Amino acid sequence: MSRKRTERPPRSRYITPAGQRKLQEEFDRLWIEERPRVTREVSEAAAQGDRSENAEYIYGKKRLREIDSRLEFLTKRLDELKVVVPEERSDGKVYFGAWVTLEDEAGDEVEYQIVGPDEFDVETRRISMDSPMGRALLGKSEGDEVTVSRPKGDAVFEIVAVRYSA
Repeated sequence: MSRKRTERPPRSRYITPAGQRKLQEEFDRLWIEERPRVTREVSEAAAQGDRSENAEYIYGKKRLREIDSRLEFLTKRLDELKVVVPEERSDGKVYFGAWVTLEDEAGDEVEYQIVGPDEFDVETRRISMDSPMGRALLGKSEGDEVTVSRPKGDAVFEIVAVRYSA
């Protein structure tokens, strides 16, 4: 059995200013607060003697590797991201950063913002431009119907409104 990783499609490099700020805050928190604290804890655990049976030392080293891995990812990702400020548009088209109000076949309305893959959050109604829904919406206009392929079957939505303000 091979341990070769499955190739992922490249992620879009776009991000809103709020998303970039959130990633930078995570980086700063890990670098300034979390990593020094864990390093201190590992040093204290190492001073207790036998490291092979010292759970605090073993867990601390593991946590330190996780933090370093995340910091490395964030460093690379923040360097390659392109911050895009969503502009107010009057043409009713869906572009990056748009808030889109959709109506499903049952007449229920829902609103989503189209954002980059690093900042999607379903709870706050932010969906990735790389998601099936995001790809279906980009470039469409108010009044258009879009079909989204889902695991439980296709869904049809009508674009009711498009806005770019928060």
